[in-house]
Amino acid sequence: MTPVENFAPRVLAWFDEHGRKSLPWQENKTPYRVWISEIMLQQTQVATVIPYYHKFMASFPTVAALAEADQESVLAHWSGLGYYARARNMHKAAKKLVDELDSEFPQSVEGVCELPGIGRSTAAAILSISRGVQAAILDGNVKRVLARFHAVPTWPGEKKTENAMWTLAEHYMPSERCGDYTQAMMDLGATLCTRSRPQCLLCPLQMDCQARRTQDPTQFPIRKPKKAAKPEKSLQLLVITNPNGQILLEKRPQTGIWGGLWSLPEVASDESVILHVEQRFAAQVAAVTPLPSFRHTFSHYYLDISPSVLQISTMNTVAENNKYQWFRAEEAMAQGLPAPVRAILTQGQLLDDSASAPFDKALS
Repeated sequence: MTPVENFAPRVLAWFDEHGRKSLPWQENKTPYRVWISEIMLQQTQVATVIPYYHKFMASFPTVAALAEADQESVLAHWSGLGYYARARNMHKAAKKLVDELDSEFPQSVEGVCELPGIGRSTAAAILSISRGVQAAILDGNVKRVLARFHAVPTWPGEKKTENAMWTLAEHYMPSERCGDYTQAMMDLGATLCTRSRPQCLLCPLQMDCQARRTQDPTQFPIRKPKKAAKPEKSLQLLVITNPNGQILLEKRPQTGIWGGLWSLPEVASDESVILHVEQRFAAQVAAVTPLPSFRHTFSHYYLDISPSVLQISTMNTVAENNKYQWFRAEEAMAQGLPAPVRAILTQGQLLDDSASAPFDKALS
């Protein structure tokens, strides 16, 4: 048997002995359960996903339950995972499944790809793991395994290289145990063929891996050509509190950064926070407490955030088509919040036993 012919059998034999088989989404592997896990696992580590998955499935155990939920609730369950377009697309896809497909997942990769937020590799993973369909995946872990096994000399993100790697992935996909093979390839990349410290001596493919024959297997996959340094942006986020101990949150637009989430009102970094609050909300500011500044990293830029707590004594109504709303501390933390906002509100033991304590006192 040639190295190519023996590829899948070796991977499956390794999986039988060492693969992960007790993850929560590996129980009762329905298309819905696998779909939710695959979307959560994009750009996110398994250990981080597990508690979110348990909570999400407890609230939305079926595609119908997810479709019936409002976006606010879905985003609240997603809060902290980041890349919130994933949650919004998941909600849209659930509605499409219920409204147009009688809650049944399509049978083909092409059909699953018509659902919002699902690409070719994710569709293949859903069908192979839940239904045993012979459909190859090419996620980051699989790209790394294949790029090293063949010492692919070009960046996998280039279209020509990506197409060639899809051909390899399809060629190695066995006709039997398709779901196990898909999980095995993901596990192999996640646990042994890791980005910076591959454990080549434990790998079932080591004897024929071309990258292992080089002095540095980590040079594969070839890195993406460097771009210019990420741009830097800055702003101020305002924790505005009223005499009732409530916090003012602002609803973000559906599109753009933190789309659809509740956030804190923001101000340009060079603008006076007191003047902004007094002019924007017709409020009287009684006290201002700066909080430590910090940097948040997005995929395409850095955001330097300077938060401040502003306690106001009086304020006119803030209703603007429900854009602004007052929340008590524990209510605010239950909303869908961006990670930096949640971090700001968590400072100073905000969630203590005294839920009725004013926020400025909770910070002291």
